[in-house]
Amino acid sequence: MKEFPNIIPIFPLNGVIYFPKTNLPLNIFEQRYLDLVNDTFKRDKFMGMVQSQRDRENEVYKVGCLGKISDFQKSEDGRILINLTGITRFKILEEIKNKKLYREFKVDYKNFEQDLLSPSADQDIENLMNKAKIFFKKNGLLLNWREFEKLDKAQKINTMSMISPITNEEKQKLLEAISIKDKVETLESIISFYLYEGSFENQTVQ
Repeated sequence: MKEFPNIIPIFPLNGVIYFPKTNLPLNIFEQRYLDLVNDTFKRDKFMGMVQSQRDRENEVYKVGCLGKISDFQKSEDGRILINLTGITRFKILEEIKNKKLYREFKVDYKNFEQDLLSPSADQDIENLMNKAKIFFKKNGLLLNWREFEKLDKAQKINTMSMISPITNEEKQKLLEAISIKDKVETLESIISFYLYEGSFENQTVQ
């Protein structure tokens, strides 16, 4: 973890949950974030994504994800289009005061060392995948499952956590689940709740 910066620029977004080993395309047009991306790209290409709290102005959740800019393009109208590749999660320790338009935070990665490792081969995700397919179909969401199967286990879990039609708070809970095992159990529990609730609502009184 020593290779990652302890102070990073943060892009706070409500409703955007970003995980290690996933890709996040961003269309940047606000000046403060144009500054952030330009500075980041010139420096080390590392920036953090964290979810802003919906009901508390300027407050962000304490756990986010470090990403590295893997693609950078400037458009003719002044926007910047980037792709962020997720590296590892972090915990925010404190905000660093600066005179920049964007915010910077001191962060710690030590709780999330598993993000850099391959998940255990014996972690069974078959039940989760079966429920996810039903859940997505019931919500009218199309996913190319054949291509999805080509991802490794961690990418499957993180991608599923990122794109599932669940609440921002539930996605944040998944982001904060320390191990892959924790994440699988949490995601399966969330999806099971929605499937159960949906089947219960569809029952008619005899």
